[in-house]
Amino acid sequence: MKKALVTGGAGGIGLAIARKFVEEGWQVLTCDIDQAALDKALASVPGLLGVRCDCSKPDEIDTLFTVLDRALGGLDCLVNNVGIGGPTLPAEELPGEEWRRVLDINLTGTFEVTRRAILLLKQSAGTIINMSSAAGRYGYPNRIAYSTTKWGLIGFTKTLAMELGACDVTANAILPGAVGGERFDRVIAGRAAISGRTLEEEVQIGLSTQSLKKIVPPEHIADLALFLTTPAGRNISGAALPIDNDLQHG
Repeated sequence: MKKALVTGGAGGIGLAIARKFVEEGWQVLTCDIDQAALDKALASVPGLLGVRCDCSKPDEIDTLFTVLDRALGGLDCLVNNVGIGGPTLPAEELPGEEWRRVLDINLTGTFEVTRRAILLLKQSAGTIINMSSAAGRYGYPNRIAYSTTKWGLIGFTKTLAMELGACDVTANAILPGAVGGERFDRVIAGRAAISGRTLEEEVQIGLSTQSLKKIVPPEHIADLALFLTTPAGRNISGAALPIDNDLQHG
């Protein structure tokens, strides 16, 4: 049975990926900082395993891998999904501690999880999937810390692909755009609060650059993640794969 670790898997894209892998017969361990949301996720996906973990804290990541060793005994796929957006503020108003908090979780936390997983993935010729964002292609006004980390994950991914290719370990980044769910709703609300526009106006502005005028369901992100673990998908490495219906800036 194939084995996967999905970070930040209590909701949204992370939960959709964990659910998809379980449905396809994988043994999946997920983690999240929100224990209540994690308990709800575990109840909704029979067979899914989970442990609370704050990925900005190395000692909690150590505990996560102790649980992984006991529960899975190996690893075929790491999905680095954990991440936060930080406040919706222009750069000159963003407190330094909020900048550091976003980087600690989105970049340093992802690195700390990955470096612990590499030995296991080398043993299985495994797959690394890093969740970047459309903000890692274009920038993101009033979310400078978030955008910076998502750009950083592209370089992180490409470097891992170069370092680990000789071990037949692949590394790719997925770059979602507008994905339906509570997080998308919060982002739109934050934009509206700054611009003074209505929620619907902000949604329409977001869709204006898309060739397909629709919001991507999280299940479709999960489909792409699963594909990257297949024989065909494992002929792709070092790629930044958009799934955002975008029309511009190809």
